[in-house]
Amino acid sequence: MAAVTTDLFFTPHRHTPHHHRRRRAILRPVQTLHLASKKPTPFHLTCRSATNGRGNVCFLNSTAIRSSGATAVETSESSEVTFSETFDLKRAEKLEGKITIRLDSGENEENMQLIVGCSLLGKWVLHWGVHYLDDVGSEWDQPPLSMRPPGSVPIKDYAIETPFEKSSALPEEEAISEVKIDINKGSSIAAINFVLKDEESGHWYQHRGRDFRVPLIGRPQDDGNVTEMKKNTDMWSDALGQISNLIVKPEASDSRGDQIWKSNLKNGPLQGVYEEHPVFKEVFTSNSISVSVRHCPDVAKNIVYLETDLPGDVVVHWGVCRDEGKSWEIPAGPYPSETSMFRNKALRTLLQKEDGCGAQGSFTLDEGFVAFVYVLKLKDNTWLNWKGNDFYIPLETSVVTDKDSGIIHSGNVELLEEFAGPAGAEEDNAESNVTVSSETTDILNEIRSLVTDIATEKSRKTKSKEAQESILHEIEKLAAEAYSIFQSTVPKPVDTDPSETESSQTPVKISSGTGSGFEILCQGFNWESHKSGNWYMELYNKASDLSSFGFTVIWLPPPTDSVSPEGYMPRDLYNLNSRYGNMDQLKTLVERLHEVGITVLGDVVLNHRCAQYKNSNGVWNIFGGRLNWDDRAVVSDDPHFQGRGNKSSGDSFHAAPNIDHSQEFVRKDIKEWLQWLRKEIGYDGWRLDFVRGFWGGYVKDYLEATEPYFAVGEFWDSLSYTYGEMDHNQDAHRQRIVDWINATNGTAGAFDVTTKGILHSALERCEYWRLSDQKGKPPGVVGWWPSRAVTFIENHDTGSTQGHWRFPGGKEMQGYAYILTHPGTPSVFYDHIFSEYQSEIAALMSIRKRKKIHCRSTVKIVMAERDVYAAIIDDKLAMKIGPGHFEPSTGSQNWSLAIEGRDYKVWETS
Repeated sequence: MAAVTTDLFFTPHRHTPHHHRRRRAILRPVQTLHLASKKPTPFHLTCRSATNGRGNVCFLNSTAIRSSGATAVETSESSEVTFSETFDLKRAEKLEGKITIRLDSGENEENMQLIVGCSLLGKWVLHWGVHYLDDVGSEWDQPPLSMRPPGSVPIKDYAIETPFEKSSALPEEEAISEVKIDINKGSSIAAINFVLKDEESGHWYQHRGRDFRVPLIGRPQDDGNVTEMKKNTDMWSDALGQISNLIVKPEASDSRGDQIWKSNLKNGPLQGVYEEHPVFKEVFTSNSISVSVRHCPDVAKNIVYLETDLPGDVVVHWGVCRDEGKSWEIPAGPYPSETSMFRNKALRTLLQKEDGCGAQGSFTLDEGFVAFVYVLKLKDNTWLNWKGNDFYIPLETSVVTDKDSGIIHSGNVELLEEFAGPAGAEEDNAESNVTVSSETTDILNEIRSLVTDIATEKSRKTKSKEAQESILHEIEKLAAEAYSIFQSTVPKPVDTDPSETESSQTPVKISSGTGSGFEILCQGFNWESHKSGNWYMELYNKASDLSSFGFTVIWLPPPTDSVSPEGYMPRDLYNLNSRYGNMDQLKTLVERLHEVGITVLGDVVLNHRCAQYKNSNGVWNIFGGRLNWDDRAVVSDDPHFQGRGNKSSGDSFHAAPNIDHSQEFVRKDIKEWLQWLRKEIGYDGWRLDFVRGFWGGYVKDYLEATEPYFAVGEFWDSLSYTYGEMDHNQDAHRQRIVDWINATNGTAGAFDVTTKGILHSALERCEYWRLSDQKGKPPGVVGWWPSRAVTFIENHDTGSTQGHWRFPGGKEMQGYAYILTHPGTPSVFYDHIFSEYQSEIAALMSIRKRKKIHCRSTVKIVMAERDVYAAIIDDKLAMKIGPGHFEPSTGSQNWSLAIEGRDYKVWETS
């Protein structure tokens, strides 16, 4: 199922971004060893000496005195610079623009013109196709040659990409890039579908998570992705006359789809419509901060000096650490000017401006502390920290390890939002309930304050709608944060399957829904497979090859009659004649796969179902075929389909009626249908589509009734981002997936979307430190519940011709080197199997089987740094990905290189 998003916001696809949930980060340094003063930079704190009866006095220069509030610090000439480092800061700025869509009259009466514009700078490309009147199967086809603007490039056989050009009709300051498409009114084109792509960033832009669709002749049916063009009579009435509105109700007609199109020809061509959509893009700006420490032993003081070129107000949120426990403390005063207390846990100091360019400050500290810790807060509530950790500046003078000092190498700094910022001390999930209680109490107090603020009569009258919405967003984030802290006190699921402790010679235990643990899954199709019309037979001919590669399970496409040719808009569930082949061909394929030792999963869409008839109000909610349900089978809170069932138990899929699984007759019919598929077709298990749409307890009911060998659900929602930057801590995201697995009582696994997303950022940005969580474990579902995690890097939605969240190009084999060596059940995408990666993937699968790596194998992460990740699995396999260097240490084990490729290596024990 394609991803559905709600925010009009650019993020790396994924797909772009869903609701961004933020958590308080748990900050830990990575351990490395280096000399504290190995890279000295000029120290900006100057001193002049004067004698008195007790020795020398070091006077700070006037600028430093003003920033620190200090007057003089006694010292001797033995004072020395113990630390000096410059940190690169990388922060995002959000640019806002608009996408304009205008359907205009053409140069003559025979033509119309569609103009798509974008006001943001960038190398924009329109990725588009057409939908023909007589084609009820495919939504995307290539337009005729006469319709393609200059510079257009065909994309396979289904789309066109046209570069945007700057409009010459507007002044320079209002310049907008546009694509103009001429359309003949007499053509058989019913609609134009498109998405935008910024080639500079690789980001895609869609309409509410789906393709833009501009109908040219009426509207056959509201399928959720039609651009809602609005009238703009002020701008267009003089030029175009009366403006048509694309939001029209379907005319009453026969329930057969092909006649709906014909009836709408009477509506005539639509033109003279205009719509704007906000679009956001992030650009990154580089700055730096220099940190120096001078130790004055005679007066038992350390002086920390900060200087940065960050613009605007810069607040240092700081404290000190007394020992290696990393607990923040507030030192004794006096403090620099412009310093305030924060929650009795930290201090906040506004750095002083220096000649209008940058800011600086100095901090005088007593001896006895091992580190000065801080993060930076900017005026727009952006937080800057170090790779998810606090800046940790050592106050000792000897050799310093990152275990003691934190990371002090130069590199990029991450962004955190206000409510994902530090509490003034590092929080650990293992802390006592007292700490958690104190933390949640602070959060609840903030929520009460915000609720009081927005609830007062005066506030409702004086605050703008935007301000009230902003407060509500803050309440939501705080509530999510409190829930995350609560979740951190709940023990995570731990596999207790006896097979974990059994030797490899013990017969493998098969668990209903989760297999033996040694499965390797093949996704046996892509988004275009239906176009062959004979896909089942194509797979039949490749069954032996798939078995020889080492696949033990294959996931086949949805088998049912469907409104969409790909199968994800099912209609008559018992009709198994689809674009992939007929029912007999499907049975023949399954028999062949069983012959070569491959278990078969059916792709079942249980969340929604397309109706075949309209009700008395003209709404499509009456079903046909053997399961001829009425509107009682549709949830009541879906605004599009007038259901009379109960409210939904999950998220809505707006393109089709969402089924009410709380109805006894619905569950009974679905269980009978699944049992029929098991018996009639021979399916061994299930891939469950869009399981976010209904409660996992219903899945438990269906799986207990069908006893599958293996089952996996698609629970796909957005990871946690802050201003477009992926958060290091993705516990909240993987917790939602684990919660769904728990709701199924562990009878099904789930695709590890968390791991895929983290691999994206780690490989794309060369930030391999992301592949270790705060406890040194894999950061995805595979780190918490490996036997239920199905790991993958690509599927028919994220890759193929949809490309909703494509894996970083050229780095696919690093992704496979990770998932095929780690625990969990790896899934390999069809497009990658039959590609130039085939031999490398087959070799990795062979190593996995040879070393008996399984879904519960143990992982020891030995390196997770900027440019390299390395791990040892079950003490018999070692691997590394990334351009950095790693070799397994030679000790009691003899390692031999098993395979290597571009930026990856795998070793095995002899």
